[in-house]
Amino acid sequence: MLFERPDDDTLYDALVARSADYEGQAYVCVKTTGIFCRLTCPARKPKRENTLFFETIAACMHSGFRPCRRCRPLEQPGREPIVDLLLAALDGEQDVRWSEDELVRRGHDPSTVRRAFNRALGMTFHDIVRYIRLGEAARQLADGARVIDAQIDAGYESPSGFRSAFQRMVGKAPALSQNRELLFADWFDTPLGPMIAVADKTHLHLLEFHDRKALPSELEALQKRVRSSVAIGRTPAIDQIEAEIRDYFEGRLTTFRTPLALGGTPFEKHVWARLMEIPIGQTRAYGDLAREMERPEVVRAVGRANGANQLAIVVPCHRILGADGSLTGYGGGLWRKQWLLRHEEKISTETRMEETA
Repeated sequence: MLFERPDDDTLYDALVARSADYEGQAYVCVKTTGIFCRLTCPARKPKRENTLFFETIAACMHSGFRPCRRCRPLEQPGREPIVDLLLAALDGEQDVRWSEDELVRRGHDPSTVRRAFNRALGMTFHDIVRYIRLGEAARQLADGARVIDAQIDAGYESPSGFRSAFQRMVGKAPALSQNRELLFADWFDTPLGPMIAVADKTHLHLLEFHDRKALPSELEALQKRVRSSVAIGRTPAIDQIEAEIRDYFEGRLTTFRTPLALGGTPFEKHVWARLMEIPIGQTRAYGDLAREMERPEVVRAVGRANGANQLAIVVPCHRILGADGSLTGYGGGLWRKQWLLRHEEKISTETRMEETA
């Protein structure tokens, strides 16, 4: 049976109650400490606004969080002994430079280790080593350490290798971690889970739910397009969209006013403009949108443009259904799409009732 992910509020309640209902199916990441835990962790519970939830250990580590030393989420019963053996070695021998030669020296076949870790954790042993060390490097840089010191501690001999690996993980080059940049990112909570906003001082460039699988590649593409980097921070545009999203979820807003930086092709921008013309409480099919554009032959291209949208809710790609009325895909998850459509239908109904009263 497939795991149907509950909303973040339900997972937070399970965390507070130390419920084992989602053991092995969901993990909490704590933004203030940079660690991730089981929901049953005995440690003091973080505030709701300081939590993120992911379904896999790999997603937690890809997002830059390190495993908790109290609840030890990497430890799982019933898996191959080599996994626990090497995790214990990684935890206890922090000065070791883990390479394939080191595994062979210890009597392990690297390919066997790779398969065992992929089966158990969805990532390789060397992935875990790399993310733990890069996470520590990010914390060192945030505390003011020199780039060269963080590079050496992370086990990289060349500055270019360290810079490339660091940028893939945290979204900016090491030297830029200590400086203000053009684009800033921050997150805020919604009833459907945290959203990540990226903006300059005046325009919103990206708005996505935190667990969207394509988010890392979207951030990378955004940085290439604007030829800049994304740093953690706030801008007036982020403050504005947070307030508008809050009003939207509370049913008080149907039109967003935050200026948008739309970075697609002319055709994609045309599709997104059409999406924003769909009234709240209504839906369209891909074919409907193509006909409204007077180009009925481009249905598939409309679908691709819809999927390329990086401004969730604001550019309402969730209002697109299949030709048969089915939900079809949605990067934020079909459960969110269904919730948003029901929410907007309710807003539309209440608005009509007020107008006729």
